[in-house]
Amino acid sequence: MIVLKSAREIQAMHESGKILAACHREIAKMIAPGVTTWEIEEFVEGFLKKHGAKPEQKGYKGYEYATCASINEEICHGFPRKTPLKNGDIVTIDMVVNHNGALADSAWTYTVGKVSKETEHLVQVTKESLYKAIEVSVVGNRIGDIGHAIQSYVEAEGFSVVRDFIGHGIGNVIHEEPQVPHYGLPNKGPRLKEGMVFTIEPMVNVGTYKVSRDANGWTASTADGKYSAQYEHTIAITKNGPLILTEQ
Repeated sequence: MIVLKSAREIQAMHESGKILAACHREIAKMIAPGVTTWEIEEFVEGFLKKHGAKPEQKGYKGYEYATCASINEEICHGFPRKTPLKNGDIVTIDMVVNHNGALADSAWTYTVGKVSKETEHLVQVTKESLYKAIEVSVVGNRIGDIGHAIQSYVEAEGFSVVRDFIGHGIGNVIHEEPQVPHYGLPNKGPRLKEGMVFTIEPMVNVGTYKVSRDANGWTASTADGKYSAQYEHTIAITKNGPLILTEQ
């Protein structure tokens, strides 16, 4: 069942989203060769505590960390670690913030030092595909329009869209209906209504869209070992158009 959110609930989630966005901007200042994702993990813990929030995914189904930190070929759910980032790497930091019971979810992919032109293009296309999807997230359109906007753009640029992981409704729990695939046909799926709140989080690969699963039970990587990028926002459907809750 899709739970429609009140204006008050959306505002509370927006406050969480503002904290999350501010945290990402601070992480952007930290990213450099030699920095570890464990340092980022510790920073996020402290930043959220300072702002009266907490990392919702820590403890979720046994997950042990405040962040997911996925490097290069890792698509999602990478564990923070003490291995230094290197020049040419990319790293996706994904987190869910809980502020006074309201949740917000957002991921950014960061480039480390100087990256290849292909990698730069991958990151740019991934981010642009997210905003193209947000543009069609208006009352009366359907969930399929979101996936189609992403897939058609990404594949035209020579990349592939991950099928195994999708966006989702969110509220006072991390995962709610609707499911939001990042591929598919237009004019299919549930119709978008005022009050719906969900994530759009395209994961885009240089090579195949197929994934391999790590023995840790969490981390997913590209089946061919090529790079993957992700950008994610939490949005609310309003009568005036989509409202991005994880931007300030």
